[in-house]
Parts: sequence; C-alpha cells; structure tokens
Amino acid sequence: MTITRSRARRKRVWYLLLLLPYVGLLWLPFYARAEPGLWGLPFFYWYQFMWVFITIGLIALVNWRSQ
Repeated sequence: MTITRSRARRKRVWYLLLLLPYVGLLWLPFYARAEPGLWGLPFFYWYQFMWVFITIGLIALVNWRSQ
C-alpha cells in the first residue's frame, strides 16, 4: 500500500510542471508589448507562440514520466 502511495505522490510532482504555462501566460502586462520583435512579429505574439511549443514538450515529458 505504501509503494502505491509513494508512486502516486511522485506522479503528482510531475503534474506540477503543467502549471508553468499558466504562470508564464497569466500576467498579461509582462508580455503586452511590441518590442523585442522576432522575425517581424511583435513580442506579444511570439511569446505566446513560444509557449505552445514549451507546453507540448511539458505535456510529453509529464506523460512519459508518469507512466
């Protein structure tokens, strides 16, 4: 019984990584600006688009580690 509980607890720790995209996108005044641009895109757009790829990686990592 304790092995199952400790394993479940370790899985929950990995799930905390999924909070990073929320924290990174929650505070809008941090990234609501045009500079610095990247390839002609304002910061506002490429910052959000960057989080798409970070989130994909985090979901894949959590899925792999929690199995």
